[in-house]
Amino acid sequence: MAIDRRREAGGGGRPLPEENGSVPGAVGGGPAAAAPPGPPPANVAGAEIQAVPVPPPPAACSPLLLDYDGSVLPFLGGLGGGYQRTLVLLTWVPALFIGFSKFSDSFLLDQPDFWCREADGQGNWSGSLAPSHANHSGNGSIFPPPGLPTPAGGNASECDCHEWHYRIRAGLVQNVVSKWDLVCDSAWKVHIAKFSLLVGLIFGHLITGCIADWVGRRPVLLFSVIFILIFGLTVALSVNVTMFSTLRFFEGFCLAGIVLSLYALRIELCPPGHRFMITMVASFIEMAGQFLMPGLAALCRDWQVLQAVIICPFLLMLLYWVIFPESLRWLMATQQFEASKELILQFTHKNRVNTESDIKGVVPELEKEIARRPKKVCIVKVVGTRNLWKNIVVLCVNSLTGYGIHHCFAKSMMGHEAKMAITHNFYADYYTMAGIALASCLAMCPVVGFLGRRGGLLLFMILTALASLLQLGLLNLIGKYSQLPDSGMSDSVKDKFSTAFSIVGMFSSHAVGSLSVFFCAEITPTVIRGGGLGLVLASAGFGRLTAPIMELHNQKGYFLHHVIFACCTLICIICILLLPESKNQNLPENIPDGEHYTRQPLLPHKKGEQPLLLTNSELKDYSGLHDSAAVSDGISENTTANGMKSM
Repeated sequence: MAIDRRREAGGGGRPLPEENGSVPGAVGGGPAAAAPPGPPPANVAGAEIQAVPVPPPPAACSPLLLDYDGSVLPFLGGLGGGYQRTLVLLTWVPALFIGFSKFSDSFLLDQPDFWCREADGQGNWSGSLAPSHANHSGNGSIFPPPGLPTPAGGNASECDCHEWHYRIRAGLVQNVVSKWDLVCDSAWKVHIAKFSLLVGLIFGHLITGCIADWVGRRPVLLFSVIFILIFGLTVALSVNVTMFSTLRFFEGFCLAGIVLSLYALRIELCPPGHRFMITMVASFIEMAGQFLMPGLAALCRDWQVLQAVIICPFLLMLLYWVIFPESLRWLMATQQFEASKELILQFTHKNRVNTESDIKGVVPELEKEIARRPKKVCIVKVVGTRNLWKNIVVLCVNSLTGYGIHHCFAKSMMGHEAKMAITHNFYADYYTMAGIALASCLAMCPVVGFLGRRGGLLLFMILTALASLLQLGLLNLIGKYSQLPDSGMSDSVKDKFSTAFSIVGMFSSHAVGSLSVFFCAEITPTVIRGGGLGLVLASAGFGRLTAPIMELHNQKGYFLHHVIFACCTLICIICILLLPESKNQNLPENIPDGEHYTRQPLLPHKKGEQPLLLTNSELKDYSGLHDSAAVSDGISENTTANGMKSM
C-alpha cells in the first residue's frame, strides 16, 4: 500500500531505480528484499494489489470547449451576432459616466483665488494668499504664492482671518475648498481628499479583481453599481471634509469594480481581430466625459449638485442585472458547463443561430462534460509559473512608470508653481491636458495596428525615455549656456524646449499606461484575468498617486522624482523585449495556456539552430524529463546520456 501511495504521488509512473537497480521501498534486511525475483504468492501480494487499485487520473476537459475563440465563438456568430453587438454597446455606455467620476476632482477640489474680507465689510486683498500648490491646471492668481505649510510668522498672521472670499475658476459658484475654507493651514486637507479617491481605486482594483475571478464579472459589476450609488450620493451630503474624504475612498473602491468588470467583459466578448478597436472606442467615450465635464460643472454651479449629477446616471446600470449575462468565456474556462449550456442556448436564441450548424460539435461535447465540477483559480497561483508572472510584473512596472512620469511632464509644462504656468486660464489648461490624451489615443490606433502590441509599447516607451532624458540633461546644458554673455540664448529658449519635451512626454506616457493595461488583459488567462487586470490597474493608480503626494510636500523632491522615473523607463525598454505578441492571437483560457504564451522570435531561426526563446509549437513540457527516468531500468547502467558505453 505504501508503494501505491508513492506511485500516485509521483504521477502514477513506474518507480525510479536506485543505484543498485532495486525498487524503492524494497530495501532493508528482510527476507522479502533478498528473495530472487519471481511471481509473488497469490494469497499475499496478489490479494493486496487487487485490494488497493491505483485510481485512474481524472480525464482532462475536452480541448474543444477550452478553444473559445476557435470553436465556441464562431458557433455563436462571433461579433456578427446581434446579441454580442448589443452587449458590447452596453459596455460602452457606462464609460461616459466613468469619465465624469474620474475627472471630478479637477472641479470639486480646484484651488480658487481667495482673500480675506476685513471687519469693515470692505473686500481687501490681504497680501500673498494665493495657494502655490494648485493642481496641474494652474492657478491664475496675480499674487505670489506662499509656501506650505505656512511658516510661523510672516504669512501666518495673514492667514489669521475669520471670513474668506473666493473666486472659483472651474465654473462652480462653490466647491469643497470654499465650502470648508480649506486654505492656508488647512490646505493640506485638499490633497488628502484627492489622495483618498486614488487609494480607493487602488484597493478596489486589487480586491474586486480577485472577487471577479471567484464569483464572476456580473456580480462584481452589479454590487459595485449599488454601492457607488450609496456612497456617491452620500458624498454630496457630507458635513465636513473628513466625511467627504472617507466617502470618496469608498466611492473610488466601487468605481474600480465597475471599471475592472466592464474592461474584462469587453475583452472576453470580442474575437481576436476586434479587441483593440472595441477597447479604444470605450476609451474615446470616457474622454468624451472628460471634455463634457466643464460644461456639466457650469450647468450645476454647486459642487453638491455636480456630485449628484455625476452619480445618478449609474442608476441606469441597475437594469444590467436583467439584460447583461455572465461572461460565457469565464464560465467555460472555469468549467461551469451547466451554466454555460444555458447561456449558449440564450445566445443561439437571441442570434437565431441554427444548432444544426454546430459542425465542431460544441453542444454535444458540452453535454458530455456537464457533470464536471467547477475549477476556479486565484491570482496567487501565478507565483508558481515560469513565464506568466514575469509578463504580468513587466506590464505592472510599465503601467506604474507611464502614469507616474506623466505627472512629471505635466508639472514641467505647467510650471512647478502657479506663476510659471504657460496659461492663466483653467479651461485652457484643462483642455490642453485632455487634447494631449486624445491625440495619444488616436496615435495608438495605427501604431498598434502596424507594429502590434509589443512593438507599439516599445515605441512609446522609447519616446517617453527620450523626452525625459532630454528634458533632464539637455535643458540643464542650455541653461548653462544661456548664462554666458555671448551665447545669444535666453530663458525663453529653454522654456520652449521644456514645453516641447513635456508635450511629447505626456503624449507617449499616456499611451504607455493605456497600452500596458490592454496588453495585460490579453496575455492574462481568463481564469485569473480579473486579478491580473487588478494588479496592472492598481500599479497605474500608484503612478497617479505620486501627483497628490508631490503636491502635499509642495513639490519638494520633484527633480529626484523625475530622475527615478526616467531610470525606470530605461529598465522598461529592456523588459518589453521579453513580452509575447498577442495581436490576432486567441486569449489564453487557463494558466497552462498563459504559461505557453511566450515571445515569438523577431527573425525565424535557421534549420538546425536551437533558439533560446522557443515558439508555442516548440515548447516542451519539462516534466517529461521525469517520465524518461521511469524507463531507465530497461537501459544498461553503464550507458551514458548520448548512448555511448562508459569505460
